[in-house]
Amino acid sequence: MRLASRSALLFLTVSLFAGALAPLPAAAQEGSLENTPPKGITPEEIIQRFAAKEKEFKEARDHYTYRQDIAVKTLDGSTVTGEYHEVFDVLFDDKGRRIENVVFAPQSSLEQGGLSLDEGDVQDFRNRLPFVLTSDEIPEYNIIYVGQQTEDELHCYVFDIAPKQIVGKKRYFQGRIWVDDHDLQIVKTYGQAVPETRDTKKKGNKTEHLYPKFTTWRQQIDGKYWFPSYTRADDTLHFNLNDIHIREVVKYEDYKRFGSSVKILYQGQEVQKADPKDQKPPQAPDQNPDQKKPDAAPNPQPPQ
Repeated sequence: MRLASRSALLFLTVSLFAGALAPLPAAAQEGSLENTPPKGITPEEIIQRFAAKEKEFKEARDHYTYRQDIAVKTLDGSTVTGEYHEVFDVLFDDKGRRIENVVFAPQSSLEQGGLSLDEGDVQDFRNRLPFVLTSDEIPEYNIIYVGQQTEDELHCYVFDIAPKQIVGKKRYFQGRIWVDDHDLQIVKTYGQAVPETRDTKKKGNKTEHLYPKFTTWRQQIDGKYWFPSYTRADDTLHFNLNDIHIREVVKYEDYKRFGSSVKILYQGQEVQKADPKDQKPPQAPDQNPDQKKPDAAPNPQPPQ
């Protein structure tokens, strides 16, 4: 986001949990963090296993359709001063290529709140979020085991992560992740995108890149993959020219696997399709109208 009529620049890299900018439907039950080592497995083994699952999850999600709902607001106290809202479906065309179908995108009023979206923000909402830490990306991060904690009914291993170094213009995640001890998949993240760029001279003439802190929750889909479902950010960004309070939510809904086969069931059993080569050709009509035909069999009654 860009400060409207100002030189400071803000890239928003936030994912949010739940819908619109409404409060969470229920507060997550979070236990205390216990600094105890894992039993029967080492932190290094946990890292390797959840990173492999993350790679599998990332590849699998590319085969799902879903709806993404992005909502951004700027606030002055409790008053909304600007708003951006977009809803689009991630689909596949008839050639199997991923496409986006925008279903709701009213004119943004964020400039009234002092900000405006740029192309970097749009790409972040679509591609940078949610954060995924695959086995290919593990070498880029320092990952420290900090303990165990419950999140609702899930018992989790907790890790703090940060990039080892900033390479070029690549963007990274810095924060904390929660890994379910049963599936060994990331189920929650908290942190922000880095690096940030600030105007240390406080003259307001240098581009500033600031990132709100966000929390992303995931939900198990098809009993196997933990996909993002809701991310929420509520933060104040301290520019040299002024402070801006932003609140954001990004929802991911209606996950459906593309190209899944359809099964016909009857009384709980799958009905097998007939093989065309096993089907008999239709009989020609009787050419002798005087030939006596057998009595017709009674029509079978459908099963009750």
